[in-house]
Amino acid sequence: MNKILIIDFGGQYNQLIARRVREQHVYCEVRPHTMTLEEIRRFQPIGIIFTGGPHSVYLPDAPKPDPGVFTLGVPILGICYGCQLLTQELGGTVTPAREDSAREYGKTQTSFDPACPLFHGLPESSVTWMSHGDYVARIPEGFCLTARSAACPTAAMSDESRRFYGVQFHPEVNHTEYGLEILHNFLFGICRAAGDWTMADFKRRVIGELRGRIQDGRVLLALSGGVDSSVLAALLSEAVGHQLNCVFVDHGLLRKNEGDEVESAFSGRKLAFRRVNAQTRFLSRLKGVTEPEEKRHRVGEEFIRVFEDEAKAIGKVDYLAQGTIYPDVIESGLGQSAVIKSHHNVGGLPDHVEFREILEPLRLLFKDEVRQLGRELGLPESLVSRQPFPGVGLAIRVIGEVTEEKLSLLREADAIFRDEMARAGLDRMSSQYFAVLTNLRSVGVMGDGRSYDYAVALRSVQTSDFMTADWSRLPYELLDRVSVRIVNEVHGVNRVLYDVTSKPPATVEYE
Repeated sequence: MNKILIIDFGGQYNQLIARRVREQHVYCEVRPHTMTLEEIRRFQPIGIIFTGGPHSVYLPDAPKPDPGVFTLGVPILGICYGCQLLTQELGGTVTPAREDSAREYGKTQTSFDPACPLFHGLPESSVTWMSHGDYVARIPEGFCLTARSAACPTAAMSDESRRFYGVQFHPEVNHTEYGLEILHNFLFGICRAAGDWTMADFKRRVIGELRGRIQDGRVLLALSGGVDSSVLAALLSEAVGHQLNCVFVDHGLLRKNEGDEVESAFSGRKLAFRRVNAQTRFLSRLKGVTEPEEKRHRVGEEFIRVFEDEAKAIGKVDYLAQGTIYPDVIESGLGQSAVIKSHHNVGGLPDHVEFREILEPLRLLFKDEVRQLGRELGLPESLVSRQPFPGVGLAIRVIGEVTEEKLSLLREADAIFRDEMARAGLDRMSSQYFAVLTNLRSVGVMGDGRSYDYAVALRSVQTSDFMTADWSRLPYELLDRVSVRIVNEVHGVNRVLYDVTSKPPATVEYE
């Protein structure tokens, strides 16, 4: 299988680079810059991409790859910081941009040399997305300039003999008009990728790997009823059949009636299904906790402890399986990348678990890839297309301390929002929508009297991969109906807000 290695230097668009590569049916992984030369060799990439990053390459503590990466004879594409890194490591000069010099942020008209293989088929000028305060003052020996802008004479450079390419702009973002074409040229024209990575191939390969790893062992699957764990249930069922035990933990942080719905959906299938009602122990662990990361860690640890108890009740269980996916891994921190939020099944795991191994066969897939795998496994579209729900549940949609009273308010408000979205036929239009109980209380007037109650925030976004998202332009009439119903039917709420923030700078969830 052709593989592209994306070496991470902490840039905000790193996961987007991976998405753009995989969209063209080329497999890739994002790995930290601390990866050793031997690890890179074992990965056997047909091409390497250096990501952007917030650092300055000329500073002593700037992150850098193993210098041996330049001797592998593998094509390299450096993006933004990655371009400056190529320059610095191969003998060129990078300096801070002066106020009146090459500092650029945002959409920038850029001219290209169409003779460069990276820009084959592109017009000689188009818009790119720049985001840099440093610039390449002198390119390394053997390189030539292949793109420029009004403020930056070194918008791109290339060394054809070594197949090294650097671009100062970001081809992975939509704002760069021909960004996909540039990446396509690198993948297929320069790296000679076959473009043959599909979910059908992934399914066959992973099922074989699971059978070889598990052999006659027994597996306990943490089944939430969401897309990821449901797809994993189907995958493991096909791989090891009766050796699989599915445990659904009702932690008391689910949406209205959700526990019963999950049990109904899976108890009739040919799976060993077990529901555990653990509301009391989870709420006890969250008592007094207000910090989001602490919530995630406590829920993550308690999940493991519940599964350990269930494994003892079931009998000898060798493996714990989780529906961890790639955004969980990336957002929980990768190399020097910032921890956006620790997912309970990644950053929230305790140091010690009483299982031989934790199985995460989906951990290198994005959400849309998981859905496609579900279709390959024959799951119904109603399940495959289900909206994601965080493993920590409503704990991160109740801002501040989680209490049963707050959970009850939120469940009712969320149910009203979901009901009205479905009535309007917009439930399939939105990638994800939900209500949040804020920690804000405000003065209101209800029944000629003063109220001092909670404000509920509504959130709806559009996205293909959940790494970036735009807020949904819902009709005012719908928002009006939802607002009227919530303040009238949910006692304890007197204000409804609608969130119009995209990701980034926000995340989809509030905590």
